[in-house]
Amino acid sequence: MQTVTTIRELRAALLPWREAGDTLGFVPTMGALHNGHLALVAASRGITKRTLASIFVNPMQFGAGEDLAKYPRPLPEDQKLLAAAGCDLLYAPGPQEIYPEGFVTKIDPGPLATILEGSYRPGHFCGVATVVAKLLLQAMPDCAFFGEKDYQQLLIVRRMVRDLNIPAQIVAVPLVRDGDQLALSSRNAYLSPEQRNQAALFPKTLAETATGLAAGENIEAVLKQGRETLTTAGFKLDYLELRDAGTLAPAHDLTLPARLLAAVRIGPVRLIDNMPVGGA
Repeated sequence: MQTVTTIRELRAALLPWREAGDTLGFVPTMGALHNGHLALVAASRGITKRTLASIFVNPMQFGAGEDLAKYPRPLPEDQKLLAAAGCDLLYAPGPQEIYPEGFVTKIDPGPLATILEGSYRPGHFCGVATVVAKLLLQAMPDCAFFGEKDYQQLLIVRRMVRDLNIPAQIVAVPLVRDGDQLALSSRNAYLSPEQRNQAALFPKTLAETATGLAAGENIEAVLKQGRETLTTAGFKLDYLELRDAGTLAPAHDLTLPARLLAAVRIGPVRLIDNMPVGGA
């Protein structure tokens, strides 16, 4: 697996594949890879002839007080994982390659970026949309693969690609969980053993809440019980909401597919998760 670090090198490496008519799948990441990322690579390899991954810790999507400086950057280990997974090419640019001196253009993802995660992380989705648009235009893949763990991000990227006529199909890949059902995340490494045991109650509570909702119980009562369970278990709850799976508007019934979305904090670690309800 070749690694390139500049746009010029990236396009030169992709050119022979384009000339051969090979389809290209793209897996954008911030590194510190785990099996969730590797599932994206596997999904790409199942659909496209060639797979490109990127590793870029995007400073634009980190807010004040977030962990940009501490964010893990184990590039050699990530390269080994990608090569073993069958990735064909890695693009690992530095900040100056993505945001050269004088860079000022940003993408406003619209109202969808102001709710749920957006209300707790102002500007986060502007940073996500801007870097994803740049990476897609630099690589011009046929398909790009995003995990459903970041469900709101997935919807925002889909909307952006559609609105800006970027010729890439956005493919959703199901969320990957650990043995205790905690959604895989690079931030899980920050949990102490005690916190990790506590964290397992997060997906358990979401699953119980989703089951109650699917059974037709009163939506507000079920959500209230889920919030109380998480708070009693020691989590600092940011939100636990049932939303329309396509628009993220509040879901008042299950006539359309819905999504249960939640975010909690354990000490300094913030965890997000989501589950389908009603056939989403």
